[in-house]
Amino acid sequence: MREFIVEADGGSRGNPGPAGYGAVVIDAATGETLAERAEYIGIATNNVAEYRGLVAGLRAAHELDPAARVRVRMDSKLVVEQLSGRWKIKHPDMKPLAAEAARVFPSDRITYEWMPREQNKHADRLANEAMDAGRRGEQWSPSAPREGRGELRDQPPQPRSQTTPGGEAAKSEDDARAARNVATPAPSTGWGATPDMGAPTTFVLLRHGETPLTPQKRFSGSGGTDPSLSDVGREQAERVAAALAARGTVQAIVASPLTRTRQTAAAVAARLGLDVAIEDGLRETDFGAWEGLTFAEVQEQYPEDLKTWLASPKAEPTGGGESFAATARRIATTRDKLIASYAGRTVLLVSHVTPIKSLVRLAIGAPPESLYRMELSAASLSAVAYYADGNASLRLFNDTSHLR
Repeated sequence: MREFIVEADGGSRGNPGPAGYGAVVIDAATGETLAERAEYIGIATNNVAEYRGLVAGLRAAHELDPAARVRVRMDSKLVVEQLSGRWKIKHPDMKPLAAEAARVFPSDRITYEWMPREQNKHADRLANEAMDAGRRGEQWSPSAPREGRGELRDQPPQPRSQTTPGGEAAKSEDDARAARNVATPAPSTGWGATPDMGAPTTFVLLRHGETPLTPQKRFSGSGGTDPSLSDVGREQAERVAAALAARGTVQAIVASPLTRTRQTAAAVAARLGLDVAIEDGLRETDFGAWEGLTFAEVQEQYPEDLKTWLASPKAEPTGGGESFAATARRIATTRDKLIASYAGRTVLLVSHVTPIKSLVRLAIGAPPESLYRMELSAASLSAVAYYADGNASLRLFNDTSHLR
């Protein structure tokens, strides 16, 4: 049975803005380029353009041999994960395009794999050629034959998307990655420094200062009494604010809506001269009936529920609290939203134990049980950088040196 490789890409200059796609069909055995497709599609989002590119590539492969096997390679993690069935398709613009792509070849004859953007140059070039043609009021047409795959034009293409905070497409991981490719240059030192992939989006993760419940190690989530900072906690907030002011790399501040995080964020904002944006997705897990109790008290009052909770991230605390699995999904969605809104910038996220641990866990690909093996102190700093190729790097974890 013949095997094809379909490489596809899409871009939007404005997101949404003037958009186009590119796709190439390659003979898997010989590496020969068999077909190219590209089209300017008018005003659309980056994600829509990428899906349109995939559909065009699959149709081109089907025209060549409807009985072939197809290996799709794209730098869009969103499209790859959705069509592989690992991510849900929630956006209404994506569902019909995903269904259209799924109809071209039977599911048992197609596979999807992610690749770094720098390996997707051929399809990226075609997408930019299509957008360039659209800007001139023309439609894309194949230019002179080229030797080999992925050769770039003499003139570099314009960026396929730009940073546009807000907007549905900008909330996805792919839009964030595309936006980061046109972000401001990275600093040469500090949390946001990177030598070779442009400016990452860097989250400096600050756990709030102590509350009266913190030294007693009581469950204190989003469903409890919403305590304020203690005197110790306010002092910790001032110390971390001074440390961040001295470093001078934070460009924006986003905080959980709970009182203790807003108070901690306010202390830092006053030192840095920044406003604080509130993001509900950064709130702590709701611990249900366990709110305000110590671990020992929960073990005494709800022994079976606690045992189940410790054994599975899908288990909820007694009384309808939030499972760690649900928290992780919420945090992943919030992460993607913030990466898109603050692409290429260094942002202070003032949050809580579980959200910060979840961001760290997701960044390093650790299993859910790793949450139980991390110690996160009050007013501690951690940092994660998110790069243009979709990868992340843990830069710092549980630093409390500013408190000593």
